[in-house]
Amino acid sequence: MRETSHLVHKYLRSSKRFPHIWCAGCGIGIFMHALIRAIDRLGYTKDEVVLVSGIGCSSRLPVYVDVNTLHATHGRALTFATGVKLANPDLKVITIMGDGDAVSIGGNHLIHAARRNVEIASFIINNQVYGMTGGQSSPTTACGTKTTSAPYGHLEAPFDISRLVEAAGAVFVGRSTVYHTTLLDRLIDKALTRKGFSMVEVLAQCVTYSGRWLGLNSPVDMMEWQRDHSVTVDKAADMNETELADKVIIGVLADRQRQVYDDEYRKLLN
Repeated sequence: MRETSHLVHKYLRSSKRFPHIWCAGCGIGIFMHALIRAIDRLGYTKDEVVLVSGIGCSSRLPVYVDVNTLHATHGRALTFATGVKLANPDLKVITIMGDGDAVSIGGNHLIHAARRNVEIASFIINNQVYGMTGGQSSPTTACGTKTTSAPYGHLEAPFDISRLVEAAGAVFVGRSTVYHTTLLDRLIDKALTRKGFSMVEVLAQCVTYSGRWLGLNSPVDMMEWQRDHSVTVDKAADMNETELADKVIIGVLADRQRQVYDDEYRKLLN
């Protein structure tokens, strides 16, 4: 069995790209390792994979991975990815987005990509804050949380990304934290192999901004919070609303089949 470090190095670009942009203790690196393991495990070649991203900390991930990559504009990863997939349906198209990127400026693109059901595997790294631009509130910041743009507490209710995408029509929706690496591996595998639009929400820590405001001062503190505040779908089914009030439900949230846009599009071309 190969060492994980050797596998990761196989898929990283030259050392000129390093040191990377992420802060020490950021959860995005854990997700990058998990995605690379999945690509290798499922047998995709580098030429078959396209990583598309927008703008933000998580959107820098394709810069470091040695596959086909497209770094698009803020919130537009899914529009570019749709074009790539329709132009060459044989490619495995993957989008990497952050919570601000995907559900703020990119929110309309997200719900319509799920509704349209193009075969794209999308991953949204949710750290509940705008990490790259200074720690402002994002669409997933919890109500009452202090941020650099809401020093007295955020007043808006957050989006539930997974439920939003499920309601819009995605065929596969999952949620994990970067603490739950085994579950994360399984969800990535499922998202990459589903026919249609799939999405995995990945809760990751931003130690520099959200951790500071929450009083969680280290990556360990934040990952322990993920561990202690997560419940599986099966366990959540036996809990009442009060018990679930401060919990994150993780696991497979939707898994279904329906007409795929790509297939209908190709029929028109033929």
